[in-house]
Amino acid sequence: MSLALAPHDVSVEIEANLPCRKFDPDLWFSESPAQLELAKSLCGDCPLRVECLAGAVERAEPWGVWGGEIFERGAVVPRKRPRGRPRKADVARDAELKAETEERLAANGLERDAVRLAA
Repeated sequence: MSLALAPHDVSVEIEANLPCRKFDPDLWFSESPAQLELAKSLCGDCPLRVECLAGAVERAEPWGVWGGEIFERGAVVPRKRPRGRPRKADVARDAELKAETEERLAANGLERDAVRLAA
């Protein structure tokens, strides 16, 4: 008599260790810029970060943090601005962050034409 053993499902184990599965899912869809930055930082060590980002670009996700990038109205934005009129220093910083975002996307193998970047 032999006992059949069920195969070990590695995908379940990986999924349990994903940051978006460990923490409150609302964090990735927050209105707060600080919480979105926290979600982005948690994505940094995720083993599925590149696949998540590529999938979000392909689906044209309308909003949220996907693969360590913030999507807003279907475009990747360097950071979410708080409500109200931006300060001049924030506008200059946004230009720098946009360039950094473009570099990260290129490093992940995503072409600039494939990703809509917000102005």
